[in-house]
Amino acid sequence: MVRCYQNCRRYYPANRGPGRLGVGSLILLDTHVAVWATVEPRRLSRAAVSALKRARVSDGMAISAISLWELASLFTRGRLSTYASVAASINQILETLGAVVRPITPEVAILAAYLPFDYPRDPADRLIGATAQAEALPLVTQDEKIRACTLLKTIW
Repeated sequence: MVRCYQNCRRYYPANRGPGRLGVGSLILLDTHVAVWATVEPRRLSRAAVSALKRARVSDGMAISAISLWELASLFTRGRLSTYASVAASINQILETLGAVVRPITPEVAILAAYLPFDYPRDPADRLIGATAQAEALPLVTQDEKIRACTLLKTIW
């Protein structure tokens, strides 16, 4: 398989990519972490809060494109309150976090299919994990099943 940095180079600003991240490094947030960091930061662990603080002053935070769909679903089902519209609410979360959106590339889709059998079967969880794996990003998540996967570096 081709290294992700070669495939995803266009998505990184100049001089950034796996292996070129600063001390804090770019981190990938699971969907629930993006929500909690925005509206319920007390639900985050100390390690998660520390990682988010470091990321804010260094290379930043990212979320998978599938998290946008998860957020839209939560807003439209009334599980999260909207600011004005679903689009405005999602943009508010992205702006508050200063997060960039990582795409679902062919490599991410393939990696998601090959994650171990004991990895969560939820397609969104698999795509988020595959994004972290493809881009060599630490994933901030509370999900114990995801954290048990030795293929990923996780923070909680």
